[in-house]
Amino acid sequence: MTEISAALVKALRDETNAGMMECKRALTEAQGDKVKALRILRERGIAIAEKKSSRAANQGAIAAHVAADGKAGSLIEVNCETDFVAKNEIFRSFIAKLAEKAVALDGSLEEAVKAEVTAKIAEIGENIVVRRNLRFVLQKPGLIAAYIHHGSSLGVLVEIDCGKIETGANPAFKEFAKDICLHIAASKPRFLDQASVPADVIAAEREIFAKQVTGKPPQIIGKIVDGKMGKFYEQVCLVEQMFVKDQEKKVSALLTEKGRELADEIKIARFIRFQVGEAL
Repeated sequence: MTEISAALVKALRDETNAGMMECKRALTEAQGDKVKALRILRERGIAIAEKKSSRAANQGAIAAHVAADGKAGSLIEVNCETDFVAKNEIFRSFIAKLAEKAVALDGSLEEAVKAEVTAKIAEIGENIVVRRNLRFVLQKPGLIAAYIHHGSSLGVLVEIDCGKIETGANPAFKEFAKDICLHIAASKPRFLDQASVPADVIAAEREIFAKQVTGKPPQIIGKIVDGKMGKFYEQVCLVEQMFVKDQEKKVSALLTEKGRELADEIKIARFIRFQVGEAL
């Protein structure tokens, strides 16, 4: 079997923007031939697009709804066929109502609102698909916050925990939650923290970085790879990123600072970021 180097996987990933494991599988099937691997990925991409074409369109919008008490919230993506409909107020109003329904729904929104969607398709004259929905419900004191970027093409839902019930109602805490939403929208974190990064992702990145420093003295390769991993975590982990409003401060430091200000322990429990049309 042809050995697939980490450098080749990275080269294919950089060229195609496909997932790391997808690139490795394609290269394995192609026995290390990058041209053939590119063709395999392209063929798979076309197949995936054809499979989804009956369900999802390229246009659409993101909507969110947070309960009045801040204890539950939803984030949804609804697709349509044209940008014209995506910007239409009738469509926007419709998905806002769907997001409100999703707050109380533990399951598939698509299945729950089939009748409403069918009626709206008849009204608008264009295919509409509820692509995905997610709901957060507080398990501890804190609040759920949401942010929808201008144009409704991007949305964020975040759960922030605290130690005291009264902190959740504090205006400063609510403003902090809003800032975290804005940061997530702008900085695109993939994971919450280092502990959240899957072991296979870490192993693959370490392999790639090790290949990048081949030829260095063995005793320092580990240190170099550790340093590169630190930079990787700063790019993909929310709490390791530099805060978008203050590039001199990490989000983790901001959490500590806000905790001191509010005399409480503040923790980001989870987050999700939706962008219209992104790969699932």
